[in-house]
Amino acid sequence: MSLLVVGLSHRSAPVSVLERATLHADAQVKLVQDTVAAEPATEAAVLATCNRIELYADVDKFHAGVAELSTLLAQHSGVGLDELTPYLYVHYEDRAVHHLFSVACGLDSMVVGEGQILGQIKDSLARAQELHTAGRLLNDLFQQALRVGKRAHSETGIDRAGQSLVTFGLEQLASGTAVQDWALGKKALVIGAGSMSSLAAATLARVGVAEIVVANRTAERASRLVEILNDADDTDVVARAVPMDSVSDELTRADVVVSCTGATGLVLTAEAVAAGRGVDTQPGADGVPSFRGAGATQAARPPADSVTEENCPLDLAPIQATPGFSVLGEAAVAGMAASELEQHAAWVDNAPRPQTAVGVVDPAQEADTIAALAATAAAIGRVPERRRPEPVAEIPRPAPSLFLLDLAMPRDIDAAVHRLPGVRLVDIESLAEASANAPMAADVDQVRRIVADEVAAFGAALRAAHITPTVVALRTMAADVVANEIARLDGRLPGLDDKQRGEITQTVRRVVDKLLHAPTVRVKQLAAEPGGAGYADALRTLFDLDPETVAAVSRAEDSTTDEKDRGSS
Repeated sequence: MSLLVVGLSHRSAPVSVLERATLHADAQVKLVQDTVAAEPATEAAVLATCNRIELYADVDKFHAGVAELSTLLAQHSGVGLDELTPYLYVHYEDRAVHHLFSVACGLDSMVVGEGQILGQIKDSLARAQELHTAGRLLNDLFQQALRVGKRAHSETGIDRAGQSLVTFGLEQLASGTAVQDWALGKKALVIGAGSMSSLAAATLARVGVAEIVVANRTAERASRLVEILNDADDTDVVARAVPMDSVSDELTRADVVVSCTGATGLVLTAEAVAAGRGVDTQPGADGVPSFRGAGATQAARPPADSVTEENCPLDLAPIQATPGFSVLGEAAVAGMAASELEQHAAWVDNAPRPQTAVGVVDPAQEADTIAALAATAAAIGRVPERRRPEPVAEIPRPAPSLFLLDLAMPRDIDAAVHRLPGVRLVDIESLAEASANAPMAADVDQVRRIVADEVAAFGAALRAAHITPTVVALRTMAADVVANEIARLDGRLPGLDDKQRGEITQTVRRVVDKLLHAPTVRVKQLAAEPGGAGYADALRTLFDLDPETVAAVSRAEDSTTDEKDRGSS
């Protein structure tokens, strides 16, 4: 049997796909049960977080295993296999071990070095043990992954590089300002009371917010979290619990909202946020929504010399015209696909020309620009970014007075709220983009070395364990031979007393043990090396061992391991 993992994560798939493929708790249970019921797999476990879905299994056939696990992931996630397949990754045997150990150390996390993944791996193992879908391989693998992750955090400074997703999200909301300075005195609304929401509430309290309101569908969980926050000695935060139907009222008071629930639909729509903050979603005469929230300024109008391209089929953002340069030209279409460029060009043929300080743009010059860009797009398939003659001014927006952090997958907060003036939204998608450019700590290399060493040790132990049932079966056969020969001796020499019989028995056993000692020790050493799996077969062939005897030893060992793991979980 061999370890196989099939999955997708923020590194392989866009957030829009991850969001649709999210598995709720019942779906995870059904997935692992269906996996072990399928022919190629005997063990299974699911690791599902806000930015990854992975199915681990012990399979006897690689290609059949990949096909079966991929199909099951598609069926239970509700995303078609054809659509899901381009985003799936597959790891097998040592590469699968390496992947899980890297995940456990936080090397594969959206925020490198974050430690919350260890709790999620522990939960995944506990679920598989409860469902009896984790056998010897997955029990050993996940428990060792937890030990490797703890070792990485204790022996290196990976924690200096890593931080929780909550902390990283708050840093993005603070936009370069120290989080403690940004959060000081703010009122926070936390939606949800699970592990991530609890971490968010504790982090907000630690960085200095004045008040935390917790809204949750289960009142008891919200009250318990509030009690913990109010009893903490290291913060002065005031916390209170409210029912979910009070969220709209709390929006009128909150400065910061963090949401992470298990809801399958939106918890906060753009309309709800707009209503709670006094945003008029109907555009004014200038096409810009007004904002009537307390402490916010009216959204600035676009400059008089800018062109609003609201009628363009591509919905291009308004760009300020500059002397000698047209908003309908190169800057507006830089990076545009060839098909979109053609659509835009067709629209500008009949569009009003912008007025600049120099006067009306020459249509012929503009046509030349479009033609040149179209030729480039036809040649390389996409228009490259071009240096603009002068910086293009963006329409000023009011400084945010409401900060939203959405840590749920699928998302809790409507992405459309980012269009509302005075509102700043950070979600999993924007965090993924920000983390792609985050600096890596020097300690990451040390963690990678730890992972490599641990993978090699785990592989050697796994290969050595693979031959153990064969060695045990060989020694059992030898003991049976000794017992049979002693019985024959009793028949031939009935006059032997107990002392003589015992001495002869011990002598024969010592001879057998000495003959078997060197080859069995050596075969374990050889089997632990890469490519050593064939030594077990060679040993069975040389000593004509019954395969069923070896299998019975394996089943007995697995049963003992399962009982031990269930007792410790």
